Amino acid sequence: MTATQIHPAKQLKKLQARLRGLVGKAIRDYNMIEAGDRIMVCLSGGKDSYTLLDILLCLQRSAPIDFELIAVNLDQKQPNFPAEVLPSYLDQLQIPYRIVEEDTYSTVKRVIPEGKTMCGLCSRLRRGILYRVAQEEGATKIALGHHRDDIIETLFLNLFHAGKLEAMPPKLLSDNRQHLVIRPLAYCPEADISRYAELKKFPIIPCTLCGSQNTLQRVQIKQLLQTWEQETPGRLETIFRSLQHVELSQLADTQLFNFADLTRAQPFAETVGTH
Repeated sequence: MTATQIHPAKQLKKLQARLRGLVGKAIRDYNMIEAGDRIMVCLSGGKDSYTLLDILLCLQRSAPIDFELIAVNLDQKQPNFPAEVLPSYLDQLQIPYRIVEEDTYSTVKRVIPEGKTMCGLCSRLRRGILYRVAQEEGATKIALGHHRDDIIETLFLNLFHAGKLEAMPPKLLSDNRQHLVIRPLAYCPEADISRYAELKKFPIIPCTLCGSQNTLQRVQIKQLLQTWEQETPGRLETIFRSLQHVELSQLADTQLFNFADLTRAQPFAETVGTH
């Protein structure tokens, strides 16, 4: 029996258990959530952030420690944004939430030339606002919905286009050391999240700001990685594991490894001859 032949309810139960297990492992491995934490879950309206909130709510009910969740959505004033969707969804969940209205859309459209990638500026503006809101809400952690494939794509984006070996860490301390950012979906494959969102029937809100930019470097990297995975199933998992097993002496960064002071050991015969 194939996965598509399994009853949707059984698929959902099995997939939720798998995602809960992966999220729980990431939380344990990186000490993402501690007793008394107030977690600000950034909810964009996409499949990833819906899944993040849903799984964290499941874990909150069964976790051996107490922690709070507050959902925060940044309404960036994109044209035709359905502002009623998220409040309606969050009201049904009966959890604390906050909708923050900031017109970053106009800023991005004014600053970025037509046809150029908007994601960089949009991300920086959004991050600054979310840091401010986290402080206002007394949040001890900021949870983002980046998954395993996002992390791998970022690795190759930096490798191919920025000339550096850098990805997204599962846990990050902000530059001013005031905010801890966590990515509980770090071990979760995007395919699992997509299927979970489909089965849960989340009210997905597409990003109209950059969703139509098919020439984005990230889109090209995603297509490359998907081709690799189809040709060699399991390759993405292997790539992700490489991020957890770094051998600095086998790379070339003189700031992270002291190559200059490497010296050979004295030959055994010379050592014996000195006695």
